[in-house]
Order: sequence, then structure tokens, then C-alpha cells
Amino acid sequence: MSGERLSVGIIGASGYAGGELLRLLLGHPSVTVTQITSERFVGKFAYQVHPHLRGQTRLRFTSREACQACDVLFLAVPHGESQVHIDHYAALARRIIDLSADFRLRDAAQYAAVYQRDHRAPEWLPRFVYGLPEINRDALAGAEYASGVGCNATATILALHALVLGGLIEPDQPIIVDIKVGSSEAGATPTASSHHPARSGVVRPFQLTGHRHEAEVRQAFAPLGAYDVRMAVTSVEMVRGVSAAVHVSLPAGLAERDLWGHYRAIWNDEPFVRVVHERTGVHRHPEPRLLAGTNYADVGWDYDPATGRTVLLCALDNLGKGAAGSAVQCMNSMCGFDEMTALTFGGIFP
Repeated sequence: MSGERLSVGIIGASGYAGGELLRLLLGHPSVTVTQITSERFVGKFAYQVHPHLRGQTRLRFTSREACQACDVLFLAVPHGESQVHIDHYAALARRIIDLSADFRLRDAAQYAAVYQRDHRAPEWLPRFVYGLPEINRDALAGAEYASGVGCNATATILALHALVLGGLIEPDQPIIVDIKVGSSEAGATPTASSHHPARSGVVRPFQLTGHRHEAEVRQAFAPLGAYDVRMAVTSVEMVRGVSAAVHVSLPAGLAERDLWGHYRAIWNDEPFVRVVHERTGVHRHPEPRLLAGTNYADVGWDYDPATGRTVLLCALDNLGKGAAGSAVQCMNSMCGFDEMTALTFGGIFP
């Protein structure tokens, strides 16, 4: 699209993902953020909740009921809320991107099984495109509704994608996914487990079986087979970040060039996925700390040719590529903008 800027609203802009959305959209040359909502902080300036945005915007939080019509509406509210108000939001905006889990799964029965409650708007489920451009780019182009992506699901999908598509991973083996996550994944509201004195310094198993993001991964790969994905998630001393190590068995005797060939075939033309696989050095594998604040995902692997034992790796920022970054990337595709617009920040080091 060209010409006038599109008007954008963010429902639930006071949380971590909402704040990251606001930061990214304030730097987008083709949109103007016209309204942000928060039921808790009505009347406050955005920078009073997101202090890093001081001097970037004079927007104040309004209530959800005060939201006006706009071109694009982002929903950054807790899981379960978007589905209750989706008809109202659809009357306000032609395009909606929901960061919650409400519209990620296509089937209402599967949603009920995973989230232990019936979906409140099941007729809307097929209308949303799963918002991971790396696997759904064609469907997102010109779409009106896109779902959010689970950060752990995103890391798992991207870790597996090249070798699943390359036919090296058959769906007849358990795929064990060991995921380490930072504290911001728990959201902005402190809990007994995320309160700093209880969270700092921990390596705490969080959910070792039955993680709800498994369903997203199975859905993503369903056209290629019924993959048996089993996640184990551990909280570690980190604010932003997801580090996924996916354990699979490949045929023994593969050469490095064989694996490089599969990765290059899938990722060479992708703007936000980088292959990190070095023989030596401190940073020879994907590392989430280097990705904080970015929309990049780094993927890699380690492989034992004698046995075929393989660990597939992916690191990303849970608030970036795992949430707000992918949401803005979706908006760019949906609205006809260059996909990389407002998303090229490369991170900082050290």
C-alpha cells in the first residue's frame, strides 16, 4: 500500500507484548498508532508504563470501550479475552492481529482439549491465519485476520522446519523439545513464581509434559504427517529469550554439506531466520541474549554422524519474534508493505 498512513490501535498495550508492539509501530513509516488501551492505566501516558518510550509518544491509555474505528487492530490481551469480544473488534477494524492463543488452533474440539474450556467464538477459528510468516506467507498476504504465535511453538517450528521439509525427520519418532525461557514469558503481572526474589537465579522446571504449544507445532506440520512433539519447559535466569533444543534421530553417516544443503534451501531467502553453525568460538550456536529486541530467529544444529543423534537449535526473543515482531511482520504482509519494515534492528552486544 502507498499514500496515507494506516491508523492502528492496540488493545491491551500496557503489557510486555503490547509495549513491544507500540515500540515497533512507532517506528513504522506507513502506520500511525492512534489509540492504545489499558483497563488498569486509563488516562496515563504510555511512557509512564513503558519508560523507554519517553519522548517517543504522547499517547494516553484509554479504556477498551472507548476504542474507535481504525485500519488495523492489534489485540494484546490475556488468553481467553479476544474470543469474547471478537465481533465488536471486527466491527472496528478491517484487519485484526491477535497475539493471544485464542485463534491459533483451527479446530474447536482441539482448542477445548488443549485449553480445558470451550471456545466462545468457534466460527471465527477458520478465519484466522496462523501468524508465522515463515510457514504461512502466502496465506497472510492480503489476509484480514491473523493469530498470534506461541513463542515456544515458534522456536520449535523454526528449529525443525528445514529438516522436516527436507524429509530427514519422519513422524514415527518422538520429538523431544527442551526449552529454556526467560521471565518475561510470564507477563507483566507478578506472580508467586515470577516475583524477582523467587525467580532470580533459578533453573526451574516449569512444564515438563503436556505444554499447550505442542498443539501449534503439530498443527503446523500436520500436512506432512502426525508428528509426535513433546515439550519440556524450564525457567532460567534470563529476562527475554527462548532457547529450544530439539532432540531427534537422523540417518547415520550424513555429511555436514548434506545438512547445510537442507538449511540453505529453506532459510537462505528468509529475511529473519539466520543459520548459526560454526565449528569454533563462543557464539557457535544460537544464543537468545544476542537476539533481545529483535525479530530475528537463529537456527542451527549439532549432529553425531556415528549414531545419527541430532540436536536442532533455535533461539529468539519471546517478545520479538515470539510475539510482537511476528505480529508486525504479519501486518506488513497483510497490508502490502515490505515484510522487513520497522523490524531490522539487529540487537546489541555485549
